[in-house]
Amino acid sequence: MFIDKVHIHVKAGDGGAGCMSFRREAPVPKGGPDGGDGGRGGNVVVMADGSVSSLIDYRFKHHFKAQRGTHGKGSKMHGANGEDLVLRVPVGTVVREYFEDTHEVGQTIADLVHDGDAVVVAQGGVGGRGNTHFVTPTRRAPAFAELGEPAREGWIELEMKLMADAALVGVPSAGKSSLIARMSAAKPKIADYPFTTIAPNLGVVRSDEYDYVIADVPGLIEGASQGKGLGHEFLRHVERTAAIVHVVDMTGGYEGRDPVEDYHIINRELELYSPDFASRPRFVVANKMDMPGADVNLERLQEAVKQDSLAAAGGDEFAESPIETKVFCTSAVTGQGIEALKAAVGQKVHELREAAREEQASVPHYDHVWERRRQDRDRRFTVTQLSPGIFRVEGVQVERMVVQTDWENEEAIAFLQHRLKRLGVERELEAAGACDGDEIRIVGRAFEFESSQMHEDVFAGLDI
Repeated sequence: MFIDKVHIHVKAGDGGAGCMSFRREAPVPKGGPDGGDGGRGGNVVVMADGSVSSLIDYRFKHHFKAQRGTHGKGSKMHGANGEDLVLRVPVGTVVREYFEDTHEVGQTIADLVHDGDAVVVAQGGVGGRGNTHFVTPTRRAPAFAELGEPAREGWIELEMKLMADAALVGVPSAGKSSLIARMSAAKPKIADYPFTTIAPNLGVVRSDEYDYVIADVPGLIEGASQGKGLGHEFLRHVERTAAIVHVVDMTGGYEGRDPVEDYHIINRELELYSPDFASRPRFVVANKMDMPGADVNLERLQEAVKQDSLAAAGGDEFAESPIETKVFCTSAVTGQGIEALKAAVGQKVHELREAAREEQASVPHYDHVWERRRQDRDRRFTVTQLSPGIFRVEGVQVERMVVQTDWENEEAIAFLQHRLKRLGVERELEAAGACDGDEIRIVGRAFEFESSQMHEDVFAGLDI
């Protein structure tokens, strides 16, 4: 089964709790704090693997969870880190945010175009710090530790796009599968009815000088750019290809269609789906030339290709056009024109590869762009007045601080108050109109607001 788009829920491992402990031995009855830190939770990592050809592993299982970190212990014994969970996907997979409640796709997290490319899609929670971290000149024996940080979780979309150098496109039954079978060792299903191919096929073409990968994309129909006939499902596999090989059935098929009109329909659908296709190198193949009457429309097709090439070059007949003016006449049955087509596409693919390599070398690589963007988003928080005297504070970092706090320990609560003040929560509350005695809500907790002018603490903790 060929699966090329799935939605899965990922949850990293929670961080282990830090330990509150004091050294107690026969010769050291009043030793200092020695609580160890909790272990970090495991990350969920999506990795491109060249040996994986489909997203079938995620077709029926949709929830994936990494291992949590273990808790810290006394004698400064730190908890073990949780193991990362690695989800292997095909090369060419795009990873995006996905919102299950609204069924909307968010930002692109990563585009895994090389074998071994990986991205952390859910980061494990940081282990809580033991009480050894909270010693200060005025607090020599801190009797509290941090709880482990909750792990990140959420839905993501995995979309596979074939990694091919060239793609065969055309209307149904244009002979694309027969061509790829003749050009490569691929063995697609071939029959004399439309939509024989319902999933893309890949084949490795070996010409005299260059080897390259070609894709046989299921037949496109008018309206494919709007999704008609699963157009979106098929067209996205053309997006990565360096060159397009447009196959035209010169017999008109069993419907007696006009080959030139079919040629124009496919061109329109490609450009409507993505304007980038207009500048993509393109070869036009007049296929099934061994059939009677196939040469009747050849001159009209050649003229249409010439006019399109001239238009793509801005009307300048001496300018370079992405559309090859030569129409390749082929027959998958007799082998006519196959070697010439293979060589021409191979040469163009080689040129495009070299140009892409030079361009890539001049572009700086920025690692962890997605993670930095996510961290910036997590640091933001908002203050909303729910009603007179009641305010809510929302933000990932603020909420994590509250969740990591041991609410049975007064010292831990006081430490949270200090952290919230340093983060600027008090300042934003005052700017929003909060006064002493107002109720402040964060996650599942409520606080009574006290300005630092009246008290050194920002909040006095109180459960809802």
